[in-house]
Amino acid sequence: MPKDVPSPPGQPRLIGLLMSLFFAFGFCTVLVDSLVPKFKAMFALSYTEVMLTQFCYFGAYVVVSAPAGWLISRIGYLRSIVCGLLLMALGAFGFTPAALLGTYPGFLAALFVLAAGVTIVQVAANPATALVGPDATAPSRLTLAQGFNSVATMVGPLFGAAFILNAIQSPPDGATPATLASFQQTQAHVFVAPFAGIAIALLALAALCWRLRGWSPHQAPPAASAFRRLLGRRQLMLGAAAIFAYVGAEVSIGSALANYLMQASVLGVAAATAGRLLSLYWGGAMLGRFAGAAVLRRAPPGLILAVCALGAASLASLSALSSGTAAAVFVLAIGLCNSIMFPTIFTLAIEGLGDDTAEASGLICLAIVGGAVVPVIMGYAADHLGLAHALFVPALCYIFVASYGAMVWRGGFVHTANA
Repeated sequence: MPKDVPSPPGQPRLIGLLMSLFFAFGFCTVLVDSLVPKFKAMFALSYTEVMLTQFCYFGAYVVVSAPAGWLISRIGYLRSIVCGLLLMALGAFGFTPAALLGTYPGFLAALFVLAAGVTIVQVAANPATALVGPDATAPSRLTLAQGFNSVATMVGPLFGAAFILNAIQSPPDGATPATLASFQQTQAHVFVAPFAGIAIALLALAALCWRLRGWSPHQAPPAASAFRRLLGRRQLMLGAAAIFAYVGAEVSIGSALANYLMQASVLGVAAATAGRLLSLYWGGAMLGRFAGAAVLRRAPPGLILAVCALGAASLASLSALSSGTAAAVFVLAIGLCNSIMFPTIFTLAIEGLGDDTAEASGLICLAIVGGAVVPVIMGYAADHLGLAHALFVPALCYIFVASYGAMVWRGGFVHTANA
């Protein structure tokens, strides 16, 4: 099997390509937040039921992450990314038959395929970005890449508000099954054109990655004992748990945010307006990531992670105990605290793993299933305690992330490369 060999003269272009990949999968992922209020209204779902959207999307990480790590070790980073982009395009095209059927399970199936592709791209793009330059600047470089991801997550809600949430409607009262099915099919057509356009863009990006596939960082095949060896790395395994908690918290808040802002006790705005306000939440993450790329060159990553996670936990709690504009400001500000968490946890977790990096990336991305589990827990809490008090669920997740950052900062792990 031919190995991907890096080309030093093309390294800046490779970094640029990787940044575009972070934009692509960030854009697709954040659109799920716009689907949640649309599906809730269209199919008359409870919070627990509509959070199955995130459960299905992020559940793909459980199924695909480990095979993705194996795939990268066999065919290299960029070839694996091409496979992921093609799968993403297939999932995006899947919104067309789902819209024709007008059924919630049809959309969940298309989302699962899309997410399977996103998983492969993410498992490959994160370690590739860390490996494409000096180890000392890997946290800064990956944070910068996540900054481009955040550009997408700021633009995505505006796209979703314009093309998905602008015409949000609930089923008519007393509708017959036939009338209800017709209503749902009519509402579902709003998804066809936007997701077809996304699929075409993904195909173009896949073609570019295939053309540049020879520039990928080298990845040695893993040893047979790599998986067992990695399970013994406390910093890696607790880092994976921190990823579970962080992604679960971020996705829970992002998914519920539009409905939260629409409540009379908060802002009482229309769905499209709430969708546009989502860009402030993700825009804060974007600004924080670009700033964090500089800060992480000068400050201990573990300390910065702990401070940001404690800030997010405090803001979520304050929002839960507030109302009106104050509640909205507190919850939107969490985006700024989120900014450096994922890339910092990721680079701390894979520190010193050498040729085991791809397999470790698969394990870490497996933990992104937190984005499937925690939103359902928060949805259940919202149905029984109210959406405001449900914010204590992500607050607890952030406290765990802060504990991990503090342990790394205080030297709670012994580093032995490839131990």
